[in-house]
Amino acid sequence: MVMRISHIAQWIDQGTAPWSSVVTVGLWFSIVGFGSVVLAELVRDCYHLAGHYVPLLQRAHGLHHRAYRPDLSKVSLDLYRRAELVNDVPEAAFMVLVTALAAWGTHTWALTCGILYSLIFLITSLARSCGWWLATDLTHAPGALVEPPGHWLVNRTYHWRHHFDQPRAYYCSTFTFADRIMGTSLSFKGKTIGITGASGSLGRSLILHLLRHGAKVIALTTSPDANFGDGDGVHVVPWQAGQEEAALNVLPQVDILILNHGINVYGARDCTAIASSYEVNTFATWRLMEAFLTTVQDSRHIATKEVWVNTSEAEVSPALSPLYELSKRAIGDLVTLRRLDAPCVIRKLILGPFRSKLNPYGVMAPSFVAWAILFLARRDFRNIIVTINPFTYFFFPLKEWSRSLYFWICSRPPHQP
Repeated sequence: MVMRISHIAQWIDQGTAPWSSVVTVGLWFSIVGFGSVVLAELVRDCYHLAGHYVPLLQRAHGLHHRAYRPDLSKVSLDLYRRAELVNDVPEAAFMVLVTALAAWGTHTWALTCGILYSLIFLITSLARSCGWWLATDLTHAPGALVEPPGHWLVNRTYHWRHHFDQPRAYYCSTFTFADRIMGTSLSFKGKTIGITGASGSLGRSLILHLLRHGAKVIALTTSPDANFGDGDGVHVVPWQAGQEEAALNVLPQVDILILNHGINVYGARDCTAIASSYEVNTFATWRLMEAFLTTVQDSRHIATKEVWVNTSEAEVSPALSPLYELSKRAIGDLVTLRRLDAPCVIRKLILGPFRSKLNPYGVMAPSFVAWAILFLARRDFRNIIVTINPFTYFFFPLKEWSRSLYFWICSRPPHQP
C-alpha cells in the first residue's frame, strides 16, 4: 500500500494519475483513519472499565467521580485538577501508547489519525490538571440535561447516568459500541419498573427476570388477587382500561413503564369488539404513556425514565385477527409520532407469537421472550424485535424509518405555529 501511494503521488506530479486509484486510496485511508479513532475510543473505554475493577486504578477513578456534583458542576477546582492529573492524563497517555503501537506494528500510516486524536485528549487533560484550561469536555459540561440519552453517540445525558445512576454501567465515552457488546447500555438495578398486563404469561416472565436484575416491580393488573411469587419485590396495583386513576397515582415513582396489556377478539368484527379492541390496545395504552411522559420533569427523569410499548409484529404482518392488527398498528403509529418529541426514551416491543391466553398456539416460550427483551434492552435496542419470522427483521425497521420520516416532514413540533 505504501508503494501504491508513492506511485500515485509520482503520477500526480507527472499529470498521469489514474484517478480511480487516487479515490480508492483516499477511501481506504479514510476508513482506516476512522477505524483508528474507534480503536482509540475502545482503548479509553477499556481503561475506564478497568478503573472500576482494578484496585490500582480505582482510587484515581474515584477522584474523577467525586469531582462533579449532580448538575455536573465542579465540586472544587483543586479536586477537579487532581482528578484530571491522576485519571484523565494516564487514560489519554494509554490511548496514545496503544494507537502508536498499532501504527508501528502494522506499518499503516492511516493509523496516525488515532494517535493525533488521542494526543488531543492528552494535551487538554494536562492543561486542565495544570489549571491552564479549565473547560470540561462536552460530556461533563455543567447544566440541566435537555435531551434523552444518546443512541449511537454518548451525550451528556448518557454519561450522566454513569456518574449518578449506576457507576457499573454506561462506561463508554464517545461511541456506545462497548456498552452494547457488554450489555451495560441500560441498568435495571434499583429501578422501579411498572408493568401492565402483569398477570399474563409475558408479564409474569418479565417480572421474574427483572427481579433477578435487581429491579423493584409494580404489577399493574386487572387481576388484583394474582400471586407473583417473589412478593417482596412486587407491589400489586389493580387497574382497568378506562379507569386508570390507581395506575396514574403510581407513575411518578416509576422509572420504566412497560405497557404490555392487550386483548384479542380474534375474528369478531361487531361494534363491541371494535370498541374494546381500540379501547384496550390503543387508547388505554396512549393515555398511560402520555400520563407517564408528564412525570418527566427534571434532569434525572430525562436520563433514567423510559416507556416501553408492546405493539407486536402485527404492525407489519398478519395476526389472523383484523381488529388486533388494526388497533396495534394504530398505537404503533402513534408511538412513532410521539417519539419525535418525547422527553425520554421510548422503546417498542415487536414480538412474534408466544404462548399466552391471547394466543394458546404461540410457538415461543414467554420466558425466552422476556429474557430476549431484557437482553436487547440492555444493549440499547430502541426497537426490540423477538420473533421467528425473518421478514419482520427486515420490514419493521423499513416501516418504522419511513413512517417516522413521513411524520417528521408532514407534522410540526408542539407549540410551533
